[in-house]
Amino acid sequence: MQIAFITPELVSLVKRTNLASVAESLAQALAEARQDVRVFLPWTQDVDTAPLGSLAERGSVRIADGNQTQTFRILEGQLEGLPVYLFENEPFFGSRHPYGDADGPYPDNWRRYAMFARAVLASMEVLGFRPDILHSLDWTTGLIPLLHRLEYVEKQPDHPLSRAGTYFAIHNLAMQGVFERDILPHIGVSHEWFRAIDGIELGGRVNYLKAGAEFATVLGTHSPGHALKIQERDRGYGLESTFERRKKELIGIHNGIDYQAWDPSSDPCLPAPFDPSDTKLNGKRKCKAALQAALKLDNGPRTPLACTIGRWDADCGFDLLVEVLTELLERNVEIVVMGQGSREMSQRLMTWEKAFVGRMRVIEGYNARTAHMMMGGSDILLLPSHYQPANPFFAIAMRYGVLPVVYAKSGLEDTVIDYPSDKRHGTGFHFETYTANGLMDCMQEVLATYREANKWKLIVKRALQQDFSWTATAAEYLKAYRRVGRRVKQRVGSA
Repeated sequence: MQIAFITPELVSLVKRTNLASVAESLAQALAEARQDVRVFLPWTQDVDTAPLGSLAERGSVRIADGNQTQTFRILEGQLEGLPVYLFENEPFFGSRHPYGDADGPYPDNWRRYAMFARAVLASMEVLGFRPDILHSLDWTTGLIPLLHRLEYVEKQPDHPLSRAGTYFAIHNLAMQGVFERDILPHIGVSHEWFRAIDGIELGGRVNYLKAGAEFATVLGTHSPGHALKIQERDRGYGLESTFERRKKELIGIHNGIDYQAWDPSSDPCLPAPFDPSDTKLNGKRKCKAALQAALKLDNGPRTPLACTIGRWDADCGFDLLVEVLTELLERNVEIVVMGQGSREMSQRLMTWEKAFVGRMRVIEGYNARTAHMMMGGSDILLLPSHYQPANPFFAIAMRYGVLPVVYAKSGLEDTVIDYPSDKRHGTGFHFETYTANGLMDCMQEVLATYREANKWKLIVKRALQQDFSWTATAAEYLKAYRRVGRRVKQRVGSA
């Protein structure tokens, strides 16, 4: 299968969000599954070309930009055998970052990514590539399905590209690429499509994410449960009706994690290896003792050790966590907090650390080695955010025998199985109401379960046995692509 993989980020070259890791891991996993995958990426200021080796110019495309035209040079490199095409246009991409700078998003992002979408579609002929699938990721590529339909499927039905299907992957539903209506003539889209149903309008503005969701052959999100949740009122960030109308084409596929980078059986950051065959969890216990010693926490093998990694803000549920921190620490829970946030929050956390010496540690920023040690030695991972289906740490935690605590409607509820509700399959814990009291009630259940050592060990072993590899994820994507192919055949057959 030939797959054009279109993304604004790729972790080895440019990383602004977690999308970069997801994009590269999935593309590599598909390539390892013997698919012809090629990555299409704007050459922004952040891009590090060193991992690509020597670059070869493959031609250029000249595309419409309102009443003007813009030229994109196309350069090809190899990322561990994966072909990557960089689209070079200095004024709009080469001198700027993917999304914005310290002042916020660039006001002409609508223009930049409309041009990029057109350039990618036009490049297929230059490259001699006939993709079966155009897989685009998030709002920056949301115009790909729309332009593909309008300018190839409808206007040029005999063009080789018209026989491709589109798969639109929603990574961050909160970021939608919303712009004023007057951009339409400048991006070459008729006002006919500025409508709520089967169109690109939402709340009186042009919405790039909605364009992808409305016009893709198949669209997907992070899990089967999340695909259902975003159809419910107030759960789809304004796009509920779109998702409900397109529910037959909407699917959910879990993201994987890098099983080479995150492998407790061979992790060089851990003092002792462990895996599901370690029935007594001796390696896990050694890792906990080493983490407590390294972070100067009280060395208690039966003291529950909880950790959290992420931003210290309300989007990550940190506002709930700080409300229960004191109560948890007073219950003799050890807590390690890694991340970053406002100066005020940092100072508050440092105050807690000083007040609870030996029970709390604060690590500002992200330190990879410490993060691995935290996964190796912790018992509980706190992931209290309201919405986080793309967060990979729930899967990393289970890989390392750390039980996640998540909000019951966060998008992770069908991935982290609630132990109190399903004792035969439970791998973590849910809190039902999104309040500090709801989180604390859940933690009381967690701590009560932790005190029953044999029961806790059983859940940990179950978590260790879960498969969140990108190999498994890629297999699900291939099923989705075949679904796209069937719909394309139906479309061509009915033409």
